[in-house]
Amino acid sequence: MRLFSATIATETNTFSPLPTSIDAFKETVFLRPGEHPDDAPRMCTAPLFVARKRAAKDGFTLIEGSCFAASPAGTVNRADYEFMRDEVLGQLRAAMPLDGVLFGLHGAMVAHGYDDVEGDLLERARAIVGKKCVIGVEHDPHCHMTLKRMRNCDIMICYKEFPHTDVVDRAEDVLDLVLRTLRGEIRPVMSLYDCRQIGSYPTTLPLMRGFVDRMMALEGKDGILSVSAVHCFPYADVEELGSRILVVADGDKAKADALATRLGEEFVSMRGKTMPEFHSVAAGIKAGMAFDGAPVVIADPADNAGGGAPSDNTSILRQLIESGATSTAIGPIWDPIAVKLCFDAGVGARFPLRFGGKIGPASGQPVDAQVEVAALKRDCWQRFGPTLVPLGDCAAIRIGGIEAVLITNRTQALGLELFSNLGIDPLKRKMLVVKSTNHFMAAFGPIAKKVIHIDSDGPLSRDHRKLPYTKLQRPIWPLDAVAKSGLIF
Repeated sequence: MRLFSATIATETNTFSPLPTSIDAFKETVFLRPGEHPDDAPRMCTAPLFVARKRAAKDGFTLIEGSCFAASPAGTVNRADYEFMRDEVLGQLRAAMPLDGVLFGLHGAMVAHGYDDVEGDLLERARAIVGKKCVIGVEHDPHCHMTLKRMRNCDIMICYKEFPHTDVVDRAEDVLDLVLRTLRGEIRPVMSLYDCRQIGSYPTTLPLMRGFVDRMMALEGKDGILSVSAVHCFPYADVEELGSRILVVADGDKAKADALATRLGEEFVSMRGKTMPEFHSVAAGIKAGMAFDGAPVVIADPADNAGGGAPSDNTSILRQLIESGATSTAIGPIWDPIAVKLCFDAGVGARFPLRFGGKIGPASGQPVDAQVEVAALKRDCWQRFGPTLVPLGDCAAIRIGGIEAVLITNRTQALGLELFSNLGIDPLKRKMLVVKSTNHFMAAFGPIAKKVIHIDSDGPLSRDHRKLPYTKLQRPIWPLDAVAKSGLIF
């Protein structure tokens, strides 16, 4: 058997002021055939990573394509997307004949002229490989599960966990099902239920935790091969945005339809109940300072680079300074210019620094402060489950009792390394303020004595009714009070 694998991925916030060009991919994941490291998958490359390790044992030949991935930001440059797409499709043609294809795709990528990038790629790939070739796809659950994608692949699976700690496990599932299909053991059919809602569904909270556990318990029984909850990515103005339930069954479409409908109706019943409580900036900081225990982890999802925000909003930092907070670390704050100035000044230097507040109105005003350069380190990384995520050159600056981590490669808070790279021990700080929605929970949740969520004035509002959608199919909850759900594939 001959299998091909490649990745083109980013999560596009169409409301973001940060355009995404080829340089953003080169900063994150830009790997040509054979260049993928053996140590760990990178963003959305788990299918290739897993297939490489299993090829000899499972008796197939893997042809590796390119892997391109960028941190979430605004709409992707059209020519740059077409360049990456055409390179991968050219590799696909050159690899023919093929029995199977494994794509690692985020699922929420938008380029100028292409609201459904993944659908475009899969449609073109299908035209090359033909109907008999088995196409398996791994998606992030924060995706747009379009009908074009469903029509042009045989097996679609999303990560189940949020934070996404199961990317390798789900890639194993995709590969298993592709191989079983090629061996004639199964005949996958898919069903998709549209819940007609927009929401956030952290699996670290009890309601969604129970739902995912029940989903997983259904797999491998009574012909059910896979179940995925499609969370949706709210910060994109595309037609097919919304939460959906996806079921893959062995040959029995009616069974898949029935289960997708049952789970979809349950998901609809959870509307408005799956997100944590959010505090104002002042109330959240006050609660963190008053709590008897440490560390208190305070999350700032509104300025989360993982949703396309700049990660340079200063509102929470300003409140920390005004409140006289001590034993507090905050990060990451994306400011490559400030990082360079800190390196120019050197460790131990005290100098006036303007940082943050650069990209737009939602970034707030820059902070002007007399800072001490506490630590510097080049080419930093942080871990997110099995994945390594680059931070670039980093600087830790001290303002009174507050330490701020400044980064060069824009990304969200994921691993404890964000702080420990620079000699900041998270276990020895009263408060840790992290710019992230829920991915931080994988590493910071186990050490937190308390977690507080703040809805700051960053660009990723928790109230999706405030977003200026123009293309989105209506009605949909919570934009509309009545939104009828139903089976669509």
